Amino acid sequence: MAALNLVSDNRRERSMRRLSLYYVYGVHCLYEKGSFLLAVVVAGYVGNMATSDVHVRVCEQEILKYDLEIKALIQDITECDGPQSKLTEINTDVKKHFHNLRLRIQDFERMAMEQDRESDKQALLSQVEGHRKQMLSNQTAWRKANLASKLSMDKMEKQALLNGADGDVRKRKMTKEGLAQSASDITENLMSISRMMAQQVQQSEDSITTLATSSRTIQETNEEFKAMTGTIQLGRKLITKYNRRELTDKLLIFLALALFFATVLYILKKRLFPFL
Repeated sequence: MAALNLVSDNRRERSMRRLSLYYVYGVHCLYEKGSFLLAVVVAGYVGNMATSDVHVRVCEQEILKYDLEIKALIQDITECDGPQSKLTEINTDVKKHFHNLRLRIQDFERMAMEQDRESDKQALLSQVEGHRKQMLSNQTAWRKANLASKLSMDKMEKQALLNGADGDVRKRKMTKEGLAQSASDITENLMSISRMMAQQVQQSEDSITTLATSSRTIQETNEEFKAMTGTIQLGRKLITKYNRRELTDKLLIFLALALFFATVLYILKKRLFPFL
């Protein structure tokens, strides 16, 4: 009975740790999306790049999600005390997550190479390098966790061989009620995690919808600014044309006045001084 309680406590502790990691991931996602919303609003005034930024941020969030899930699985491997089939199942999940993480990092690098500005490109490439280093660090931790888990299982198997008789007695003392309670606790924990993940997915969908709406609004505003710029340039051309015409009119008036005064002087000269 004590062994059953110990296993149940270990499982509860692992479930709570996994739940804490998902909570940290959810808070980080909301923070990242809030920061990105501000970045999108600023980027709307310097170029039409909001949609590309959405894809970059979503890809980065998926990389973070896989990284956190890999860390949680590595922690499960570290605490795994058997059987070997359970350890193999966890390692299969880790391999799958590493494959998905590698694909998302490649997508992130491709998006970085497609950036127009060199500063944005270099910044994203620096993040790609950081994600790859983190993946290598996780792979190292994965190998160490497997080694530690195997050593622990070997030790427990030796201990079980020495205390085989005591172990058989403890197994016979385990009642159906205890097994049912353990199964009920595990099911409840899984359902709680499932509900929390569904809430996080819904919040992510709402945030992406809001970002897409903001992107369309910014694009429409940018188009209006372009139309206003064309109108202002046309007005500037008309004002320049009118200024040139005003200068021409002044020159013509000056020449007409000069001709008029010259004519008056000529007439006065002929009338007053005809002998000249």
